[in-house]
Amino acid sequence: MTTLAAGVEGSNPTLNIIIFAVFVLITLVIVFRASRNSRTASDYYAAGRAFTGPQNGIAISGDYLSAASFLGIAGAIAVYGYDGFLYSIGFLVAWLVALLLVAELLRNTGRFTMGDVLAFRMKQRPVRAAAAISTLVVSFFYLLAQMSGAGGLVALLLGIEGKAAQSVVIAVVGVIMIAYVLIGGMKGTTWVQIIKAALLIIGALVMTLWVLGKYGFNFSGLLQGAVDKAGKAGETLLGPGKQYGATGTSKLDFFSLGIALVLGTAGLPHVLMRFYTVPTAREARRSVVWAIVLIGVFYLFTLVLGYGAGALVGPEEIKAAPGGVNSAAPLLALNLGGPVLLGLISAIAFATILAVVAGLTITASASFAHDVYANVFKKGKTTPGSEVRVARITALVIGAVAILGGILANGQNVAFLVALAFAVAASANLPTILYSLFWKRFNTQGALWSIYGGLIITIVLIVFSPAVSGKPIDAKTGKSASMIQGVDFHWFPLDNPGLVSIPIAFFLGWLGTVLSKEHNAAKYAEMEVRSLTGAGAEKATEH
Repeated sequence: MTTLAAGVEGSNPTLNIIIFAVFVLITLVIVFRASRNSRTASDYYAAGRAFTGPQNGIAISGDYLSAASFLGIAGAIAVYGYDGFLYSIGFLVAWLVALLLVAELLRNTGRFTMGDVLAFRMKQRPVRAAAAISTLVVSFFYLLAQMSGAGGLVALLLGIEGKAAQSVVIAVVGVIMIAYVLIGGMKGTTWVQIIKAALLIIGALVMTLWVLGKYGFNFSGLLQGAVDKAGKAGETLLGPGKQYGATGTSKLDFFSLGIALVLGTAGLPHVLMRFYTVPTAREARRSVVWAIVLIGVFYLFTLVLGYGAGALVGPEEIKAAPGGVNSAAPLLALNLGGPVLLGLISAIAFATILAVVAGLTITASASFAHDVYANVFKKGKTTPGSEVRVARITALVIGAVAILGGILANGQNVAFLVALAFAVAASANLPTILYSLFWKRFNTQGALWSIYGGLIITIVLIVFSPAVSGKPIDAKTGKSASMIQGVDFHWFPLDNPGLVSIPIAFFLGWLGTVLSKEHNAAKYAEMEVRSLTGAGAEKATEH
């Protein structure tokens, strides 16, 4: 099997398009049926709180297992071995942190968005505006990753190598995603997530068993196969340091990445918003159990899929494919089961991208409509119908921005791009959430300083990092690993800013608080009771 200029030998573009089109049609029908009951703001934002714990748990895993999990991590393990698997470990441990610290407390305290919780005992308008801006920025970075994955996948499947042609495909993905959100709201999007999660986990299970079967279900044999296929570089695949161990700076970068992954999930708005779709705290806890089991099992699959791609396809061929590192899982599917399995796995990857992008879009549009339009501009005096209408208009705008951003980010490793979103979430959102839930003294000024300070510092460090400009040009590909080619304006040495931005954001939240005299002990006491017991939460969720 060889990589050709026009695509990958053995791939059947017509079959791939048919399988993908069937999935889109089926899910659009489901979304349309779900939309018939989406009339109120609660229906649109929180699916009428009608999902059971298991259903929501599957949907949470669908939201969490993005293109980074399937395409990016498999590719990172195939090429970098042990260092690539650190993404899986970071994402999974991050989920545990989210559960222990914020998930149920947020669900008990809020109504629809993260802004509901942050503004509970603060001055409503400035804090809601800050929360909405932060949500939009985190969603944008995450959307970049998903759109980049879409572009790379299509380049591989259809042999589309021109930037213009790939841009058209990214635009098509964006339009379908907007249709999901506009038609179905949270209810339709949740059903898409459930279907996509089931397909993704089943597909990964089949490929995992297939790969292990080729090595007599001997995992050590599989690892040896990956080492042998990589040649001289193979010995570094099984130990740390291949990607992050070359210099002191790269080791610091790994530490920074790990902090961002572990702490970022607890600040991801589109994951946290899922807890508002269940009727009770008990169902929220049940959904957590389902989600963590499914997510944990899937990340074990990525270890086999990544090393399997390394053993059966080879890291050099993966890097040379049209989609680059993101092509590992589809190339492995082609090696195992030919064009049919490639078409099925690629359709699942497309479904993954579409579902996660839809979840991000509805979260961002809900945050703007509920926090900014309804509570900042209209001061809480609005009708559910007008709020939902604004949310739908916002979804159109976000979709257009996501398409443009995806075209710019096309070709980047999706796991890396998601790590940047985690850094923004961990810096701008997590300090404010934790201080709001656990620190009596915390006030409006502290919230604003931690959100805006964390946001500004993180974005500045990302813009002036090697991730955006300044990495050396690869002799084989003729390209730099930086997002913008041919220029160098970086001064911050790390790809991921979490090591610096997260502590500074926590410090700014503390400093802003102690420099302000505002303190509302009664409101904190009410929030504490509600977050820990759920008392009053049902009343708060009515709209």
